[in-house]
Amino acid sequence: MKAETFLPDDYSPAEDEPFMNERQTEYFRRKLLAWKEELLDESRHTLEGLQDNTRNIPDIADRASEETDRALELRTRDRSRKLVGKIEQALRRIDEGEYGYCEETGEPISLKRLDARPIATLSLEAQERHERREKVHRDD
Repeated sequence: MKAETFLPDDYSPAEDEPFMNERQTEYFRRKLLAWKEELLDESRHTLEGLQDNTRNIPDIADRASEETDRALELRTRDRSRKLVGKIEQALRRIDEGEYGYCEETGEPISLKRLDARPIATLSLEAQERHERREKVHRDD
């Protein structure tokens, strides 16, 4: 088992340190784990809320409104579930030493991009190319 990397509370990855060194890797691991835990906690609260709010509402408009709210909440939870999967993939990439590198070019993904979107798998340039190709094909 690997020894835990010391990480000060105010640590933030910097461009002037070696890319994906132990501290950066640990920073992103902790960020991803905290995000995952937050999403799972929200899902637990949603499930509890949906179970508690199961009641018979006589007014048809109120019932329709509540069903719409439930459907929206379930769609949100589904997106969260998919996001948890992407977070787990990012954590696997950290374990495999592939985290932070563009899947398309193999170049490092900028630290600013990773900090804003820790599940990113493409550099900004590769992502923009991907979106342009997607838009061109969608317009066909």
